[in-house]
Amino acid sequence: MINPYRELFNIPGTRSFVLAGFLARLPLAMTGIGIITMLAQLRGSYGLASAVAATFALTTALLAPQISLLVDRWGQGRILPWAAGISLAGLLALLASAHWQAPDWTLFASAVLAGFMPSMPAMVRARWTEIYRGTSRLQTAYALESVLDDACFIAGPPLSVGLSVAVFPQAGPLAAALLLAVGVFAFVAQCSTEPPVHKLSDMQGGSVIRQSGIRILVLLLVAMGAIVGTVDVVSVAFAKQQEQPAAASIVLSVYAIGSCAAGLLFGVLKLPVSLPRLLLLGGLATAFTTLPLLLASDILSLALAVLIAGLFFSPTMIVAMTLVEQIVPTNKLTEGMTWLITGLSIGVALGAVAAGQVVDAHGARAGFVVALAAGVVVLIVALYGYRRVQPEVCVTTVADGPEC
Repeated sequence: MINPYRELFNIPGTRSFVLAGFLARLPLAMTGIGIITMLAQLRGSYGLASAVAATFALTTALLAPQISLLVDRWGQGRILPWAAGISLAGLLALLASAHWQAPDWTLFASAVLAGFMPSMPAMVRARWTEIYRGTSRLQTAYALESVLDDACFIAGPPLSVGLSVAVFPQAGPLAAALLLAVGVFAFVAQCSTEPPVHKLSDMQGGSVIRQSGIRILVLLLVAMGAIVGTVDVVSVAFAKQQEQPAAASIVLSVYAIGSCAAGLLFGVLKLPVSLPRLLLLGGLATAFTTLPLLLASDILSLALAVLIAGLFFSPTMIVAMTLVEQIVPTNKLTEGMTWLITGLSIGVALGAVAAGQVVDAHGARAGFVVALAAGVVVLIVALYGYRRVQPEVCVTTVADGPEC
């Protein structure tokens, strides 16, 4: 039986850049929680630790699209080493400041520099797009990347926390820094699969965020990210309330496993449905699958509800990325994909903050109201975006050759 995922790697160099890209994207999942764990131990303040981690996250969200814009203009090989180098310097400065008890402002300054971390998921997807543009294998490649993203956020946080607790406080962020250096170096060394650089004259028109279709997709990913952030926070609080704190890791793993499995299945399906309609269906399903979260009464029912909630996350993400590939100009693809990943990251942070506030005020189960509210936003954006995105997809597709 033909394995469509194995077929992706028939092209020389694909295995190498996927492996290097996986190593290089792990630091994004490890750094924030690693900063919190490190500073909580060395400074004894969760407030300070969270503020520094939030500075890193916000800086990354703001700078990642700008770095990707430069990548589209000058190439991965020229921009990624500089961006990763600045981020690496920031991480090392942060570790030194924490170790030698430097003033608090040095922690924040270092976190800003660390925020130059490039969006490696977008870089890897850009290579897949260059290889399989216009073929059915591109959806399979995007599905693989969605699963690898989930795998990073399954393995990254516990790895970072475990190192910082079991070895020494700086071990988690230090491991993230080393993985960033090794992963990016190995990634840019794969010159044969690097997307070509386009001429400066082709870069007119400003940022792709000015396109209404991209703004709609980013807003959709912000709302979806808020659901993820809520599930993360409330699952921990719910398990603690049930006096089974260790069960939180099981619940979160179930969410990721459901998303991964659905993404892998979706990646091999060839559905005779247009992308805008798939986005609409994915958005509707994502919104309605937040409802069972409100019915959770114990760990088992919570795990089942979370499993259901995760089933449509990866497929909807895959469709959104495929739409970006059709909507944005070829010479701005990396920037377009980075905006979506940035929107997802912002949504996760917003959902976690909002859910934390609700949990503190009204208890663990009440926190899922935030997920329900985010689901309503997903529903509204999906309904509105269906009509707004479809014309852009049609125009772009006709211009590229295939019929709409």
